[in-house]
Amino acid sequence: MKTLNQSFYLQDAIHAAKALLGKFLVRSKGDKNYYFKIVETEAYMGEGDKGAHAFGGKRTNRTAPMFEIGGITYIYLIYGMYHCLNIVVNKEEVPQCVLIRAVEPLDEAAISFAKVHRNIKSSKVADLTNGPGKLCKALAIDKSLNAKSVKEQGALWLAEGEEENFKIISAKRINIPYAEEYQDVLWRFYIKDNPFVSVK
Repeated sequence: MKTLNQSFYLQDAIHAAKALLGKFLVRSKGDKNYYFKIVETEAYMGEGDKGAHAFGGKRTNRTAPMFEIGGITYIYLIYGMYHCLNIVVNKEEVPQCVLIRAVEPLDEAAISFAKVHRNIKSSKVADLTNGPGKLCKALAIDKSLNAKSVKEQGALWLAEGEEENFKIISAKRINIPYAEEYQDVLWRFYIKDNPFVSVK
């Protein structure tokens, strides 16, 4: 399984958000790897983006990972209970990131892993990972994995996906009313017709 090279993470968030579709998010635990395909992302463009945590160059203990060179995680808690996974991209001091909104388990092992950690009543497999909070719960992703590299094999890492043709849909980002005019930019991207996309 080939990891992504450093140059991949030096793209701006919009290009990276599109390029991450179809790539594999790999969760390693107990000497086993569990594979998930990224099917939905959102770009956050940093200092000039009113939807971004780093808008206006705001640097706090929470946002500090965003100011690092691309290729690490930025994980935060929303509503006091749901974690969200972001991949930091671009150059150092350019605080951009890509929110991973939905992933697709690639085999029965990945489905079983997700079921253990989500423990939901729904029998629909898509309900396990079709949202940013859901996928973090399903993949046992929390703040202990914050600011960690995804460039090499570890607890959480990214790998090249399979060769496939799919259409990318561009849409508005979700649940950011505070972003004013930036809530209407088409910086959410997803694979057309994929059943694991959170909002079509």
